[in-house]
Amino acid sequence: MITHGHYIPLLLGFHLAVWLAWTLPTALIMWLARRFPVTPPQPVAILVHFLAASGIGLLHTLYSLSLMLWLQPYDQMTASVSELQIDTMLLAQMPLVWVLYLVVLVAALARQYSQRDRERAIEAMELQRSLADARLHALELQIQPHFLFNTLNAISALVRVDRKDEAVIMIAGLADLLRYSLDQAGRQRVPLCEEIEMLKRYLEIQQARFPDRMRFEVTVEASLHQAAVPNLILQPLAENAVRHGIAKTSSVGIVQVQAKRSGERLVLQMRSTGSLPGELKEGIGLNNTRERLRALYGVDAHFSLSQSGDEVVALLDFPLTLLA
Repeated sequence: MITHGHYIPLLLGFHLAVWLAWTLPTALIMWLARRFPVTPPQPVAILVHFLAASGIGLLHTLYSLSLMLWLQPYDQMTASVSELQIDTMLLAQMPLVWVLYLVVLVAALARQYSQRDRERAIEAMELQRSLADARLHALELQIQPHFLFNTLNAISALVRVDRKDEAVIMIAGLADLLRYSLDQAGRQRVPLCEEIEMLKRYLEIQQARFPDRMRFEVTVEASLHQAAVPNLILQPLAENAVRHGIAKTSSVGIVQVQAKRSGERLVLQMRSTGSLPGELKEGIGLNNTRERLRALYGVDAHFSLSQSGDEVVALLDFPLTLLA
């Protein structure tokens, strides 16, 4: 064509206008691919796509012929209207049009499959998150009746020995703890300062039960007040410390709680007077603690119980996150 002396910009512009026109029916093909899916193949869908491809081919051929007659891209060599054989040109163009239609249709199907894969991946992630939340909530519901049962037993024991004042203090403290538990229902993580306040309330209740045999100390670094901790994570540990340590000794026992930062991790330590049995059989409280840490942090959280002299040391170690 260059040797024929055609004007190159006009020639290129003509062909670009002809083939860029395929961007217009692309939206239609995308819609048809959703409305009449070809997987699995169905006669109606195949017929619709065949008719659509033929119709697009007819319109595109007429458009390109009209554009050619208007722009005259081939100069004096451009065919006139009387020289055009439209039926022959349609037959020649249709195979190419069908191939182009199939290319766009395959691209539309690939896009749909990609979107479905993303949607399924998102649904799977949401399902896993929902299952994890449900599991954590179940664990939270498990610890509340266990704690309530043990505390009511302690209150009934005080009433039986006519220690009514201590029993009243424990009932009031229990009401505060239950109110806190209900207020925080569904929240898997709370600020450390809130958790510590409830822990102190629990230890005060137990101190009323053992006024001559129990002391407690709580130390928290000021920068950690807004650190995120699992809700009621310390209460089962304190309960075990009192039940298996303080309650079983006639001398003065102590419960010491410390929260400190170690790099980008939060370390919670509870030291209490007592001793671990030869074969440690973990009950609901300790099992619940392990399961909740595993559900929230996976393998990135650690929980251990060890003997250090005449004290039992409970250690929790997990990533440090500050709440806004």
